[in-house]
Amino acid sequence: MPPRLQPVPGSAELTELADRVRPVALAGEQVLPVPPSLAGVLPWPGLRRGATVSVAGIGGTSLALALVSGASRTGSWVAAVGVGDLGLAAAAELGICLDRLAVIAEPPSEVWATVVASLVGAFDVVLVAPPARVGATATRRLAARQRERGTVLVVLDGHRATAGSRLDGRGSTAAHSALEVDLCLELADPDWEGLGQGHGRLEARRVVVQATGRRRAARPRRAELWLVDAGRRVAVVPGTEHDVPAAARTGGGVRPWGVPAGGGA
Repeated sequence: MPPRLQPVPGSAELTELADRVRPVALAGEQVLPVPPSLAGVLPWPGLRRGATVSVAGIGGTSLALALVSGASRTGSWVAAVGVGDLGLAAAAELGICLDRLAVIAEPPSEVWATVVASLVGAFDVVLVAPPARVGATATRRLAARQRERGTVLVVLDGHRATAGSRLDGRGSTAAHSALEVDLCLELADPDWEGLGQGHGRLEARRVVVQATGRRRAARPRRAELWLVDAGRRVAVVPGTEHDVPAAARTGGGVRPWGVPAGGGA
């Protein structure tokens, strides 16, 4: 039976859940597998344990689910906290094993970091849609615990974030928050196929994805994806995967990513 949205559990329930799904191996420097269609967008051979990945833009939830589907299919448990637009049918279609998915309602902002921290270390992947403000002290503890335990944190952002920035709950930068982003995946230019002049149905969505990061992930990558194609699969559009030219990073004749034409950031 597919998991149902549950209210925010108490500390005892969270502890029991964590004990049931706790990984049997230490995280170390391992990576979690990703679908081959997304491997070229990442700076690592998979999802690096302990990393924080920001996903922003229209279709971000679908991309986040596709990104963690490889780990889910190979036995990892995934938790989703406060992800209100998470559809279980769509998650299953994108490769998420519903038997290893825990869906938790949005906690109050004052205990959000505590709830997420209780899942870190028990789940290989935690998807979060944070509230507008999160306490700085609790968030720093969460970040430290995440790095120590090796859980991948996937943050669904309503706004663009830059790698190395610190996120407040809506993806905008805030010095008081301690969730440092290792990799940003930003979607733009969605284009649907299947509709004609007053007839047809939506069959496929094509988007542009750019990955920017820090440290080993510092080299920007850009690709066009089917999210999803007519066969309900996520796939890279052939020939669109490449490094972002230096001019695009510095504004030398190419509009920087995420900056509207004629506008600021």
